[in-house]
Amino acid sequence: MEDLEQTFEYLQQFLTEERLNKIEFFSKESSDFILPVMEDVYQFRNAAAIVRSVEACGFHKIIAMEEDNVFNPNLTVTKGAETWVEVDKMPKNINSLRHIKEQGYKIVAVSPENNAIMLPDYQVTEPIALVFGTELEGVSDEVIDFADETLAIPMYGFTKSFNVSVAAGICMYELKQKLLHSNLDYKMSEEKLLKMKIRWAVNSIRSGRQIFEKYVRDQNF
Repeated sequence: MEDLEQTFEYLQQFLTEERLNKIEFFSKESSDFILPVMEDVYQFRNAAAIVRSVEACGFHKIIAMEEDNVFNPNLTVTKGAETWVEVDKMPKNINSLRHIKEQGYKIVAVSPENNAIMLPDYQVTEPIALVFGTELEGVSDEVIDFADETLAIPMYGFTKSFNVSVAAGICMYELKQKLLHSNLDYKMSEEKLLKMKIRWAVNSIRSGRQIFEKYVRDQNF
């Protein structure tokens, strides 16, 4: 923990006062209590829109499970959100979901299958990994079968589903509101928060990765 504090303090000298203030301000509401998991999304515009929505709601990590496609956000669409959102890539398989579950997350598939709970009625009681499916097929059957619960967005027209990026935006926003109005301790631990702030600082500095790696080597961390 002390090493993390020293590292962030060292990096601050390379940040403008404005950027440092923004990092401090927006980190306060950051959370990984809701973890969006994308199942082989292939359209780069959708990937970018998802990153943007996730960051706007104060969630700063995405799991991209890849099989046939690469999760590659279009930077003209993200509007800089990729600076703040960590994308952790995993193989598209049940073992990846098992690994996520072992980290303390309930697996919730966004699908109308298996007696899904409607989003307005959903009660957040513990950390959840929210799995979104591909653009054409939705969440795969194997993920639905593995999931602890399914969650559905109410539909009021002839259309049966939202675009995956729209669905992600709706879910992340609504679940954020539920957290804000709950008594849950949904914010990051001090250690996770420091690691995130260090990553944000590195991404904000020109040659930040090289500066960070040299510092770590010199300090023998």
